[in-house]
Amino acid sequence: MDLHTYWMQEAIREAEQAEAAGEVPIGAVIVYQNEVIGRGRNRREEDQQASAHAEMIAIQEACTFLNSWRLEECTLYVTLEPCPMCAGAIVQSRVPSVVFGAYDPKAGCAGTLMNLLQEERFNHRCDVIPEVESAACANLLTSFFRRMREKKKNNKKENGE
Repeated sequence: MDLHTYWMQEAIREAEQAEAAGEVPIGAVIVYQNEVIGRGRNRREEDQQASAHAEMIAIQEACTFLNSWRLEECTLYVTLEPCPMCAGAIVQSRVPSVVFGAYDPKAGCAGTLMNLLQEERFNHRCDVIPEVESAACANLLTSFFRRMREKKKNNKKENGE
């Protein structure tokens, strides 16, 4: 198993914890010198905060660990392509390398809708490695949303709608 796969599996474990808490299953880890220094999972429902994305939480933890806002020697692993907010935070925190699992057709900003991580007009850009463990990452999301739709459908039937 290569290192990207190994660390993405750590991010997948974070996504599974998010799912167990009733959140959309997205997870992230930040690795520095072969050690996880930041972990995050989606917590928007739990925290009732729009910014409680996995990447944002992992970035906060990593900055605290390093006692610096610069994450210049780190790699961020995330199960879903970063959104505009998270891509902005990644650029601002100077993360040099981002590895993600599944593409996000609705909000992806690492190549799908746009590529903020490699925007030449910014003063910092990231290397981007897509589709590491993509099937596992995509399946987490697909099965989660399938269950949510089924639950909603069953609730409608129970309520006579």
